[in-house]
Amino acid sequence: MLRYLFRRLVKALMWFVVGSVLLVLLFRFVPPPGTALMVERKIESWVDNDPIDLQRTWKPWDEISDNLKVAVIASEDQKFPEHWGFDLDAIQAALAHNERGGSIRGASTLSQQVSKNLFLWSGRSYLRKGLEAWFTALIEVLWPKQRILEVYLNSAEWDEGVFGAEAAARHHFGVSAADLSRQQASLLAAVLPNPRVWSAARPSTYVMQRAGWVRRQMSLLGEADYLKRLYETRKAPWAE
Repeated sequence: MLRYLFRRLVKALMWFVVGSVLLVLLFRFVPPPGTALMVERKIESWVDNDPIDLQRTWKPWDEISDNLKVAVIASEDQKFPEHWGFDLDAIQAALAHNERGGSIRGASTLSQQVSKNLFLWSGRSYLRKGLEAWFTALIEVLWPKQRILEVYLNSAEWDEGVFGAEAAARHHFGVSAADLSRQQASLLAAVLPNPRVWSAARPSTYVMQRAGWVRRQMSLLGEADYLKRLYETRKAPWAE
């Protein structure tokens, strides 16, 4: 019986590995029709008896403002062009901070956020974190950096039921994702840690301060020229 169960487990794992690789490879070329987070939000609204209409319109890379691309990197993951999905320095800093107590600090890269939002459920279980690491590794190996950021910008949550740059730009500012100004982009980036509480259209003093910090970081990174680094060859993960 144990041998039978072991064989079934191995077979299930093999199917999962092959299926996940094929799915990630497919989404390198085909826009994902939705995300696991969108499904989760829809189910939550049904449970709470407060249905929501999900807003999302996929836009390709060239139809999203460079301002937003740089603002999101500046706000969420400034080492994005360099790492292979995991920022070890940020993880160590977050662990040290969390050991001291107080608020919990995360260290998720843009790649980790894509894997979580696209394929997984919310939560902090070891199983979910393990699956997140697996999908992050697949994304980093099978997708170029530009594609990772493109999918992120089309999948991020920017308000209740508002997903992706185009829906966010229309919802908050009445413009297309291609026409977002530097200030508008910085406000959208500033609310990413808590988009269902903070508003880019009606920013609090704290959000305005965060947006100002984002704009300063954008300048330090080099504005749109920074995006050229997405096409540079990265060092292998084991290289010093």
